[in-house]
Amino acid sequence: MSATSACSAGGGSLHPPELDALQTRLGYRFRDESLLELALTHRSRAHEDDAPDPGNERLEFLGDAVLDLVVSERLMDLQPDADEGVLSRARAAIVNTQALAARARLLELGEFVLLGRGERRSGGADKPSILANVLEAVLGAVYLDGGIEAAQALIHEEFGHALRAGSDALRDAKTELQERVQKLGRPVPRYTTVGERGPDHAKEFEVEVSVGGDLVARGTGSSKRTAEQEAARDALARLVAAL
Repeated sequence: MSATSACSAGGGSLHPPELDALQTRLGYRFRDESLLELALTHRSRAHEDDAPDPGNERLEFLGDAVLDLVVSERLMDLQPDADEGVLSRARAAIVNTQALAARARLLELGEFVLLGRGERRSGGADKPSILANVLEAVLGAVYLDGGIEAAQALIHEEFGHALRAGSDALRDAKTELQERVQKLGRPVPRYTTVGERGPDHAKEFEVEVSVGGDLVARGTGSSKRTAEQEAARDALARLVAAL
């Protein structure tokens, strides 16, 4: 067991060497290290210590909002034509509990989290929900300590690959569909706009995609391009299900 593991598992508060090690991993130095320690304190530990603050839950609440904001803004930059539904699904894939827990494990946050005795015995340091919440709390602490630019830099560093991958997946649905149907010896997909509703400032388009004259799928979106991407994604899902 490492020194940091012994510290978090043994019940003592984190000491300067442990806090320093984590800040090195995060690439961010706190002006107020008590914020970082609070972010690492699970409610089970706060209750056990009879602490006046209920652990990291408030910081988790804040960090969740900061993460959603930064990821949403970055996805909009990377995919300017995607509508709200597409962006929401992409964001959900990046910031769901399992994805956050996986990122927390890469940072080895489980070594630093401060847990109550019962939670430690039940393996709380590796529970996805706890790890995800701790990561969000750390992001909230970074925001309070260094502002939105510091939080943004950390999120871009830790989630940059996932953001790019999510954007690429949105952008390339039509290309992937074309490649797949051509491998099956079918004609190139054709996209037809079959509907257009709403006022100019809030248009919704409906697009059908067909292969060899056969209707394959439909999609809707705030632009024709977005609707085509939605139709391509639906067609891909149907194609995979049929294999």
